[in-house]
Formats: sequence, C-alpha cells, structure tokens
Amino acid sequence: MAALTISKPLELPYRGDGTDRPTHIPLPPNPMPLFYGGRLLKRWRYISIWSADLSLCAATVFVGPVPQEFWAIWDRQGRRLWEHTRLWAGRVQLPTGKVLVRDGGISIDITLDESDAFEVVTPVGDAYTWTRKQCGIRAHGTVQVNCSLYPVEAVALIDENAGYHPRHTHWRWSGGAGTDVRGRKVAWSVIVGLNDSPINSERTIWVDGVPHEVEPVVFADDLSRVTFADGSQLHFTEESVRQRRDNLLLIRSSYRQPFGAFSGMLPGGIQLREAYGVMEDHAAVW
Repeated sequence: MAALTISKPLELPYRGDGTDRPTHIPLPPNPMPLFYGGRLLKRWRYISIWSADLSLCAATVFVGPVPQEFWAIWDRQGRRLWEHTRLWAGRVQLPTGKVLVRDGGISIDITLDESDAFEVVTPVGDAYTWTRKQCGIRAHGTVQVNCSLYPVEAVALIDENAGYHPRHTHWRWSGGAGTDVRGRKVAWSVIVGLNDSPINSERTIWVDGVPHEVEPVVFADDLSRVTFADGSQLHFTEESVRQRRDNLLLIRSSYRQPFGAFSGMLPGGIQLREAYGVMEDHAAVW
C-alpha cells in the first residue's frame, strides 16, 4: 500500500472504548498504509498467560512486510523453559479468542475469554501509535511438550499494537496478575517508552476486572522493581528469561523478557498476596 500524506496530525492522546476514537487517521481493523509520516508500519498481537504452575507467551509481529513469530513456555514447577523465535510465520496462530501453536513437539491450544477492551492512540511527531488492551481475562486449555500434557487455567493479557513508531524505540514494560490481601483479582500493564503520555496512556491496573489508568512509572535498570507515582513499588523475582538479539541491517532488535513472581504494592494501597508475570526491556531500530 502506498504512503499516506498527513492532512491533520493527531494533537492529543486518546484513550477510550473506541466509540469516540479519532476518525481522520487509519486505525485497526481498517487497513493502514505501509508508510505514514515517513515511518514504517509496525504491528503485533502478543498474548501472555500467567499462573502459579505455568506461564507462557506467544506473538505474531510484522515490521513493515517482514514477519516474525515467537512462543515461550515457563514450567514454574519443573523449572524448565521452552521457546522458539523465527523470522517467518506459520507456526503461531492468534485468532480472536485463541492461542494455537504447533511447532515440533510443542502444541498449545488455549481459549481466551475475551472481554471489554480499551484503546490508546498516541501522537508521535507527525505520526502515531495505536494499542488495544485486555487483561485479567480467563485463559484455559492445554499445553503439550513432547509426551507431557499440561492443563492451563490462568490469567491472560492480550496486547495489540499498530503504528508508526520512531526509528529508534526503547521501552520497559511489566505485565502480571494475581490476588491482593483482600482476595481481589488484580492485574497490571505498565510501560515507559511506548504509549506512555502523561495522561490517556496505556498504563493500567485492573481490580476485579475494572481498569484504572495510573500515572507514569519508573523501572529499575535491572528490572527488579517498578515504582509508581504514589511511592508504591512492585518487586520482581526473576525465575527464567527469554532474550534475543537480531541484526537484519535495516532492522535491529535486542530484548530481555524474564518470567517471575511479584510482591509489593500497586497504587491505591493494593497489597499483593500472590502474583506472577513478566518484565521486559526492548530496544529496536526499525
């Protein structure tokens, strides 16, 4: 698709259910041009699933026309990690409500009880980025590794992104879910470096399924904690890590994403009792 000339740049970030989203720019599920504002289109659908027994993630990614896919499984009880990343598509399928992976001796078949989502559209120079988030939803199904079958009953995050990110992009992100000391179901997705405007950002905590935007956060350089604006802190214990460096000349990527457990407090005095999830540090030239 040809590049699109901008007639009216996005002036303010938008956050909402999509019914009053900006209408003068192309947004999913509508087609988006390959270039906009001199930048290449990037898009992905990423799903992360967390429980006390098993955590996993899967994604399909496109940087312009270049596809990539990956999956990872962390067996918390057996202390084993399986993962695979490839620069083409076909083994990972993420249609609405499903995670399907068939890769050698690995089979993932999980149903996602998708629910209400929110969207964020963020101006970035003369271009923009878009994301749609669901978190704290039920994930149920099976994971098979060779001859071993694992039942899955867990909590999931669905993260969809598309847009025209800066050539050099660096973000730190954390997502996780669990319960607080009052027995409520809690989840979060917080980030620095992407869709993180002071207001109408993607930073969110969910309490019993209800999303609440939170103020900007600070990540420790070693990904050991997240500090919130009110002084609350999440502390992270790393258990296993997936990491990779790619250098395709015009496209380069370096990321580190550990699985682990969380303790501490979310904003508003929400003291965690038990929680699991991921941290991430990702730098890209694309």
